[in-house]
Amino acid sequence: MREALIVWGGWAGHEPEQCAGIVAGMLASHDFKVRIETTTRAFADPSIADLSVIVPIFTMSKIEKDEVANLAQAVRNGVGLAGFHGGMCDAFRDSVDYQFVTGGQWVAHPGNVIDFRVDIARPDDPVMAGLDGFDYRSEQYYMHVDPSNEVLATTTFNGEHAPWIKGVVMPVVWKRKHGQGRVFYSALGHVSKEFEVPQMRTIFERGLLWAAR
Repeated sequence: MREALIVWGGWAGHEPEQCAGIVAGMLASHDFKVRIETTTRAFADPSIADLSVIVPIFTMSKIEKDEVANLAQAVRNGVGLAGFHGGMCDAFRDSVDYQFVTGGQWVAHPGNVIDFRVDIARPDDPVMAGLDGFDYRSEQYYMHVDPSNEVLATTTFNGEHAPWIKGVVMPVVWKRKHGQGRVFYSALGHVSKEFEVPQMRTIFERGLLWAAR
């Protein structure tokens, strides 16, 4: 049986505990054995090297050097990493080593929770298969992103809340390799209720399974 680790914590506004429960159920439905932890010390455990996939749901906060070093090594050796919104890419802002693994870092969400459009960039990819572009209400993430990411979906900023970014096309969903490990990220999922949006849930579930070895 494949094993997964979910580590949740950090800023409570992203409802990390509720989201962890949803992701745990998603993994269990695919016959994963799921372990849930609530401190970053879980990343320093040598046994994570044997996992199939790790899901961080830990907005902001801090990660110690030994924790991120062990996590990064596990991914380089083949453990999958999958996450969403601030739980993965607005985590551990002062750790460039962590950002090197994830492929991106949040910097702004102009206008806070707004209506925006998600466009499918790679309809031929299995993660996005059968999905059309869709309207979405959440925080529209403006991010600094790794140019080596394989971008699967994007959003375009209209400049209403920050005129200097009008027309900017921003990655929303991507996948990448870090060593032997597969890394998947979706910027959607500000709160747990967003998992009720079929496109959001489908994209994350497919990406999660893609990342898992």
